Amino acid sequence: MNRIDRVSAILIQLQSRRVVKAVDIAERFNISLRTVYRDVKTLEEAGIPIIGEAGVGYSIMDGYRLPPVMFTREEATAFLTAEKFVEKMTDASTAEHHKSAMYKIKAILKTAEKNLLEDIDTKIEVLKSHSQLRIDNKDHIQTLLNSIAQKKVLTIDYFANHTQEHTNRNIEPIGIFYKDSYWHLIAFCRMRNDYRDFRIDRINRISVTDITFNSKHPTLKAYIAQTAREQELDLVMIRIDKSIYCHLEHQKYYSGFVSEKTIGNQVEMTFLTSSLEGFARWFMMFGDRAEIISPDSLKERVSDIASAIIQKNLQLSNSY
Repeated sequence: MNRIDRVSAILIQLQSRRVVKAVDIAERFNISLRTVYRDVKTLEEAGIPIIGEAGVGYSIMDGYRLPPVMFTREEATAFLTAEKFVEKMTDASTAEHHKSAMYKIKAILKTAEKNLLEDIDTKIEVLKSHSQLRIDNKDHIQTLLNSIAQKKVLTIDYFANHTQEHTNRNIEPIGIFYKDSYWHLIAFCRMRNDYRDFRIDRINRISVTDITFNSKHPTLKAYIAQTAREQELDLVMIRIDKSIYCHLEHQKYYSGFVSEKTIGNQVEMTFLTSSLEGFARWFMMFGDRAEIISPDSLKERVSDIASAIIQKNLQLSNSY
C-alpha cells in the first residue's frame, strides 16, 4: 500500500472509533510507531482536527464530519457477501437492519458498482448443511446488543435444558457469540450471582429494565478465553482407515478436532474433548474401521458399551 492510500485508510480508521491507539494503527498496516506519528501529522497539516493524548490514543474532534466515503468494488462485494450470511445466520430484525444499511451503501456507489452488485447478487448464496440446525432466535439479537451497549439490566424467561424448567432472571449482558448453529449470550446472572452462558433460542421472553449496571465485567473475548482454560479437556488420539475418512471430514469438528496426519493407509487424528462418554459413543459409529491410541479410559468405555449392546440384544433374542 502506498503512503497516500495508507494515510487515507488511517483517516477512515480514526472516524470508525472514538479513540484509536497508535499501536493498533501500526499493527494494522505493519508499520513502525514512528511512521504512524508521521502519517497522523500529515493529516493534521491537511486540516483534520485530530486530538492526541499520550498513553490514550487519537480521536477526531466532535462535530467534524467528512463527505461520504466511496467504497471500492471489492469492499462493496464483501458487504453483499456479509448480507447473505446475516440473512441466514442471525434473526429477522438484524437482517432487516443490515439490509437497510446496504441500501445506504449502494446509494453512494458509482453506477458501475451498483450494476456490479445487482449482477452478482444472484451469484452468491449461503446454504445451511444438514448438520446445521434451523434455529429460531426469536428476534432477540438486536435487543441484546442494544442492552449491552447501554448497560441495561434485562429480565428474561429462560428455559434451562438440563433441568427442563423455566426461570425468570435478571441479568447483566456482556456479549454474544455464534457457535455450532447456535447464538449464545454471556451475562452475569443476578439470581445465581455468577456468569452464565444462555442459548438465545431458549430465551422465551425478554424485557429491558430501567436499571443501569456499573459492574466491571470481563470482555467477551477474555471470558471465553478464561472458561476455555478452566474447562477440563481430555486428549484423544485415534487412527481411522482412509476409506472412511470422507464420512468424518465434517463431523470431526463437533468432537474437538485438533490435528491429523497420514500414516500409511490410516489417518491419525487428535482431539480435545470435554466428554469422553460422548466421544466413545461417536467413535462406535465407525469403530470397526478405527482404533483408539489413547487414553486407555476411552478404550475401556467403548468396550463396556459394546459389551452392554451385545448383552442386551442376547437377552432380547432369548425372550422371543
